[in-house]
Amino acid sequence: MFKLGLFLFVGLVVLAGAYVRLAPSHPDRWHVAPLGKADRNNRGSVFRVIETGPNGLARLDAIARETPRTRVLAGSVDDGMVTYITRTRVIGFPDYTTAMQDGNTLRIRARLRFGRSDFGVNQARVDGWLALLQP
Repeated sequence: MFKLGLFLFVGLVVLAGAYVRLAPSHPDRWHVAPLGKADRNNRGSVFRVIETGPNGLARLDAIARETPRTRVLAGSVDDGMVTYITRTRVIGFPDYTTAMQDGNTLRIRARLRFGRSDFGVNQARVDGWLALLQP
């Protein structure tokens, strides 16, 4: 009985891990304009507004593309908005970060997909990107 229970538990963990890794990321759900005028931190997300000049998105894009386990989901610098997926190293939990250039202002919103809290991971990543963005 113990072996059967252990087998079922391991099977559920493997299925959950496969779902986290393989669940589709639909751009129409995640590639949405980050709106707001003031910085804010929530349990599973972070929002930042920074004056960068008109090339802030291009500079941020170069930084984001160098971040491990990060890829573009949708958009481009030429479009004025890019959404990235960054996955955790072990389990592969996806976090979505959308950056939009609005004149001289760069708006960035990063959020988790699964769970309620990201333990500050999105805030640390976005604030790290912004620190690298500063001259």
